[in-house]
Amino acid sequence: MSDTLFHHASRKGRLGQQPLAERMRPRTLEEVVGQAHLVGPGRILDRLAVPGRPLPSILLWGPPGTGKTTLARLLAERAGATMVAVSAVQGGVKELREAIAAAEDRLAMQSRRTILFVDEIHRFNKAQQDALLPHVEAGTVSLVGATTENPSFEVNAALLSRVKVLRLEGLAEAELRALVDRALVDRERGLGAVPLEVPERVRDVIVAEAQGDARRALTTLEVAAGLARRRDDGPPLVDEEVVGEALQKKTLLYDKAGEEHYNVISAFIKSMRGSDPDAAVYWMTRMLEAGEDLMFVARRIVIFASEDVGNADPRALQVAVAAFEAARFVGLPEATLPLTQAVTYLACAPKANTAIATYAAARRAVMDEGALPVPMHLRNAPTALMKASGYGQGYKYPHDFEGHYVVENYLPEALRGRRFFEPSDSGEERAMKERLAAWRAQGHARAGDDSDES
Repeated sequence: MSDTLFHHASRKGRLGQQPLAERMRPRTLEEVVGQAHLVGPGRILDRLAVPGRPLPSILLWGPPGTGKTTLARLLAERAGATMVAVSAVQGGVKELREAIAAAEDRLAMQSRRTILFVDEIHRFNKAQQDALLPHVEAGTVSLVGATTENPSFEVNAALLSRVKVLRLEGLAEAELRALVDRALVDRERGLGAVPLEVPERVRDVIVAEAQGDARRALTTLEVAAGLARRRDDGPPLVDEEVVGEALQKKTLLYDKAGEEHYNVISAFIKSMRGSDPDAAVYWMTRMLEAGEDLMFVARRIVIFASEDVGNADPRALQVAVAAFEAARFVGLPEATLPLTQAVTYLACAPKANTAIATYAAARRAVMDEGALPVPMHLRNAPTALMKASGYGQGYKYPHDFEGHYVVENYLPEALRGRRFFEPSDSGEERAMKERLAAWRAQGHARAGDDSDES
């Protein structure tokens, strides 16, 4: 009994010396927060990790702090296997051979399987990755690799073909908030036994600064708790200034769900529309540094490219979409570079709101007039009956005419002559305006000829 008490006290002592993020690691798959597409009853990890059955080799791909190491441990425990961890940063072929030799002995002598967890597997070179192949194929070990990099580029094809790649996502703010709240009330592993006040708005700042990384959120909370302000009239207080000190950066006032969110995004859009690249970059930086969702900012840039630049500079949309894809591909902090490039380009581009004005005019006609019939000469005629009924009759193929243009009516009869698109004199729309005016002049001339003939 004394041994049991000693073991419990020793374990409790070790637990108290561990970082908060380590202490709060989930002990079962049911405790895992986030990754709902992978964990939970009936999900893929629940089906793969079956007691008594070997775990297939898998590759966990996702950002830092999303639970890759935790999932590896829990899968090994669920499968009843021994987990051996190797770091691709510190280890090499020698460490792999030793781990595999021990796995062979364990399987032969104890009939116990081994899960070989290779952290940052993308750091292994081709020879090191190749050294794993025969043992993965033979089932000597079940490989669980973890990587923050796209395995398509960083893991060789031979190894990649033998593993199941599972994508982990950065934790949502609600999920991070649940972890922070859990750590504040857990008396055994968290901070629940420590007198501490962390207001709601401060927890939101911690969550926003973590940017999907659970480890970062819990580490910030732990450091901030150690720096909490002592008070005579209550428990120590963690406020925004304390969190800023814990992060070694100034925290910015930015309520992503409230007025400040709408104020700043409005200033951002209006600065680009007003052709002020300096202000536009400032407001974008305010949002990103305060923890605004990266892809929200990128989407607003794409919308602006069509709404406020449009065909005045058709390249604007290409630049915006390229920046959106680049930001999604590289993530923060590097994503700030393509976004800054796009914002400065859009701010300096010629402006035209023709796209939104044109759509609004067309929408009014649709809503006012309803579903007008398609003119017969514009209808498709795939069958003999439809051709006999006049479908497609009289259609003029523009490429058969000089200049690849012929006067024709393409609108429903009730809307004949209606104008929705009126190009501006800005940028490349000026050339569109001139070209369209020439075509429309031909239409007016043709209309006059037809009236003379009648």
